Amino acid sequence: MSRAEAEAEPTARATSPGHLRALLNHPLSTYYLLLGTTLLLLVLGLIMVLSASSIESFRVHGSPYTLAQRQALFAVLGVIGMVFASRTSVQFWRGFAWPLLGLAFLLLVAVLVIGVEVAGQRNWIEIFGPFRLQPSEFAKIALVVWGATMLSRHGRRVENWQTFLVPLLPVAGAMMLMVLLEGDFGNMLMLGAITVGMLFAAGAPLRLFGVLAGAFAIGLVVITLAAPYRMQRFTSWLDPGADRLGFGWQVSQGQYALGTGGFWGVGLGASREKWGSLPEAHTDFIFPVIGEELGLFGTLSVLALFGVLAFAIFRQSRNTRDPFVRLASAGVGCWIVVQAVINVGGVLGLLPITGVPLPLVSYGGSSLVPTLAALGMLMAFAKAEPDTRRALRRRSTAQSLRRR
Repeated sequence: MSRAEAEAEPTARATSPGHLRALLNHPLSTYYLLLGTTLLLLVLGLIMVLSASSIESFRVHGSPYTLAQRQALFAVLGVIGMVFASRTSVQFWRGFAWPLLGLAFLLLVAVLVIGVEVAGQRNWIEIFGPFRLQPSEFAKIALVVWGATMLSRHGRRVENWQTFLVPLLPVAGAMMLMVLLEGDFGNMLMLGAITVGMLFAAGAPLRLFGVLAGAFAIGLVVITLAAPYRMQRFTSWLDPGADRLGFGWQVSQGQYALGTGGFWGVGLGASREKWGSLPEAHTDFIFPVIGEELGLFGTLSVLALFGVLAFAIFRQSRNTRDPFVRLASAGVGCWIVVQAVINVGGVLGLLPITGVPLPLVSYGGSSLVPTLAALGMLMAFAKAEPDTRRALRRRSTAQSLRRR
C-alpha cells in the first residue's frame, strides 16, 4: 500500500456508514445531539432576530439593536435555565410536578384578571418596563412534567381508559380552555399536542385517539365559528388570492420573500421584506426572512436541524427504560416538532396561520426560556441513562489519569 493510500484509509473509515452508525450508538450521542442542535438553532435565531428586527426596532425604539439586545438577554437567561435543568435528576422533576402545575394555573388565572391585550390576544402579564410574560408558554413545560409524573405511576403500559381520563385529560382540558379564553389558539393546540404525544407514548388504545380526534374536530368548528377573525383566517387560507391585501397579505409577502431568496439568498441583512412589507418579520414570520437572506440552503438547514433535534428527542423516548423519561421526552418532542410544523406550514400556506413562533429561532423570551429549560431537562435525562453514566465515569477516569 502506498503512503497516499495509507493516509486516505483513515479518512475513508471515518466517513463510512459504519463509523457514523458507531457514533450514533455511542452512549453520549443523544446528549451531544440535543446540545449541539439546540445551540446551533439558538445562535441562528439570535443572528436572524438581529437582522429581521433591525428596521422595526429602529422605527419603534430609535435603535436597530434594541430588540436584538433583548433577545440576547432572553437567550442568556434561557441558557442559564438550560444548564441548571441539565444538572438535575428525574427525582427533582417528579417532586416539582405539582408545584409547577399550580404555578402554571395561578399565572393563567392572573392573565384573565390582570392581563394586558397585545395584537387582539389578552395573554400577557406586565412585569416591568417593556418586558411581559406569556403564561401559556410556561404552561407547556408544566403539563409535560406533571402529565409524565401522573402517567408514569402505572409503569410501562396502561390499558385502563380511566387511567388516561383521570386526572390527565380534565387537567389538560382545563388548561387548554383557560388558554383559549385568553385568545391564544396556537398555544391551545400545543397543549393538545403535548397531551396526545404523552398518551401515545404511554400506550393508550387507538380508540381513545379516535374519540379525541372527533371531539377536537367538533371543538375546532365551534371555536372557528365563534370568532369571526378565525373564520376569516381559515377562508383566507383556502383562497389566499381572495383577500390578498387583507388576511392574505402576510402569507403572500412571506411566500414572496421565500421566492426571491433563490438558493443562496440575497445576503445576510439584505432582506427587503423586513422594511415593513412583512408583518411580524422577527417573530412568527422569521422563517421567510431566513429564506430571503440565506436562501433555500438556509431554510433546508433550519429544517434539517429540527429534524436532528426531533430524532434525538424521540430516540431517547424510545430507548429509555424509565417511564417518566419516556413520557416527558415524548411530550417535549411533540411540543417542539408540532410547533415548528405549524409555524413553517403557516408560512408556506400549507396550514392556517395560528400565531405560534418558530422554536428557538423567533423573537420572544416567554417562548425561548421554557423551551431551553425543557431541552435542558432532556439533556439531564440523557446523562442519567445507565450506559451514559458509565461512559462519563470512564471519561472522567481517563482525564484524571492523563493529568497525573
